[in-house]
Amino acid sequence: MDLSKEIQIAVEAARASGKLLLDEKEKLNITSSSDTKDVKLDADIASENAIKEIIKDKSNFEILAEESGKSSENLGSTYWVIDPLDGTANYSRDIPICCVSIGMIKDKNPIFGVIYDFNNDDLYIGDCVNTSAILNDQPITVSHKTTKEDGVLITGLPFNTDYSDQALENLIKDMQAWKKTRMIGSAAMASCYIASGKAELYKEKGIYLWDIIAGAAIVESAGGQAEINNIRDNFQVDVVFSNSKIKG
Repeated sequence: MDLSKEIQIAVEAARASGKLLLDEKEKLNITSSSDTKDVKLDADIASENAIKEIIKDKSNFEILAEESGKSSENLGSTYWVIDPLDGTANYSRDIPICCVSIGMIKDKNPIFGVIYDFNNDDLYIGDCVNTSAILNDQPITVSHKTTKEDGVLITGLPFNTDYSDQALENLIKDMQAWKKTRMIGSAAMASCYIASGKAELYKEKGIYLWDIIAGAAIVESAGGQAEINNIRDNFQVDVVFSNSKIKG
């Protein structure tokens, strides 16, 4: 399958929405949801609309998007997966760890991903068919570290996290095995950090398919391993992305 057309569409859409998020931030940084935990902004909706307009104009594949859901009841075997603003809470507080994430699924597997870190003008592309992962047109690869004692773990606490004593105790025990642990508030950027060798493993439970599909493609294309488990009907998933040398 030649993905060059779809990848170029994704790049165009990601750059356009990233520019919008930067240029119109003052206007778009307005809360659009009353949920006290899951931050939603006008920026999420505006970015998604910009992405979908470009994709619908140039592609016939259906779309699964964070804000609007499925473009059709039957998505088919191949479809787009869009997170118009991953790291919304960071964006709302001027923490520059957020991005636009656009990927594609074929037969339930990620086949490519484009992630645009618009704050740093960094564009990550992963093509699983041709096993190519690049950052700003330069090849990237996962790290070669082999032990947790020498590695960096990235994890997170989604808005629907189990905060029971036992759950937190298990999380702390897991974190203690690593040299360093980071929580950055963006699953897509965490994936890019694994793919480019900045960290060794990213794991999180209860996030959504649109948060991680593009990142999964980039990690796998960079020589890593992307495990997506326990897929729910509402598209929630549990993930472990690694450099393939350290297990979660």
